[in-house]
Amino acid sequence: MRRRTLIPLLIAVILLGALGVMLYLRAKAPPEAARLLPESDAIIYINLKAIRAFTHFDQTPMGRSPDFQDFIDATGIVPERDLDTVALALHRMPDPTGPNGPVAYSEVFEGSFDGVRLAKYLASLAGSTEDYADRTIYTIPVDGRHLRIAQVAYDTIVASNMPTPEQIHSMIDRSRAGALSTPGSSLLAARYRDVPLLSEAWGIGRIGLPFADGQDKDGQPGFISILGLDLPLRADTDLVASLRYTAAARVLHGGAVHLRVEEFATDPAEAGKTVQAIAVLLGILRSISNEAASSHPPQNSSEAAMQAILNSITLSHNGDHAILKATASIGQIKALATAHNPALSTLAPEEPTGPAAASHGTLHPTSPQNGKDRR
Repeated sequence: MRRRTLIPLLIAVILLGALGVMLYLRAKAPPEAARLLPESDAIIYINLKAIRAFTHFDQTPMGRSPDFQDFIDATGIVPERDLDTVALALHRMPDPTGPNGPVAYSEVFEGSFDGVRLAKYLASLAGSTEDYADRTIYTIPVDGRHLRIAQVAYDTIVASNMPTPEQIHSMIDRSRAGALSTPGSSLLAARYRDVPLLSEAWGIGRIGLPFADGQDKDGQPGFISILGLDLPLRADTDLVASLRYTAAARVLHGGAVHLRVEEFATDPAEAGKTVQAIAVLLGILRSISNEAASSHPPQNSSEAAMQAILNSITLSHNGDHAILKATASIGQIKALATAHNPALSTLAPEEPTGPAAASHGTLHPTSPQNGKDRR
């Protein structure tokens, strides 16, 4: 009797242990959308489903062009409502003056899609199609480039505007390999371990490539330029950036968003130089902001929010790693977003609106909102 009892118990323990190992491996593994991406210079990932859960940005009024509204009417896809995750691979182009510009893109979209309506819409735009591994690839000419799109699962779409079909073939192959059996690109294997746990959005690799202000005399990417401001970082610098929402922080303000940017320098001395250079730049910006605030109190909440975020930034370096951290309340993020889009003021004070822009228009290959740098 005892033996007959121990054998089922032992089997149950083994099964539970195996299940625990599988759950642990799945939790530690990069998101599946990111694992489908081909080899690239950088990866950006956004968990829109998680962001939507605590911001309700899908309830935000959206201004849409007639072309974009036609896309929604034809496919039934409302990006801010139907997209759950977006993974983006950046490919540096050898000829920055070519039709793809300095950077090309490969993308994975996960969400709720009507495959029949989407296929009909893509077929109406495609200049040609290709059957590959039981999937139809639609090739759509956009501004002298070729955008290739395929639906690889009921909830997954892949796309690439690289000059050759190699990248979209790679994504289709990886989607057929299964979830955990697809390790992802070499960049993902090397850098994902540095992404902070529970980050809703993150980027790894040379994520500054789209913000390069030209090239130097050796043909290398210039410095990262944001809003006309050159940062003391080259566009091909290896970075890990993340955004993480914490509901427990600043509870009275609806939680807080934590930004963390880490540079992987060549040596500790180089990391120290980066921290010093950014500290000087940050000191100038804070001085200007504080001086303006002392002589003329902030005219609106967006100015006060920007000043508070600037003052929250901290810099440090640990060996050859330079680290920047900043914190913003949800209300501060809303104030900044409202300054650029007054329609967002209808949101409740605790709801940020920045992430909505990340999902708006990404699936529409002909929408002017995508811009020439995206397709």
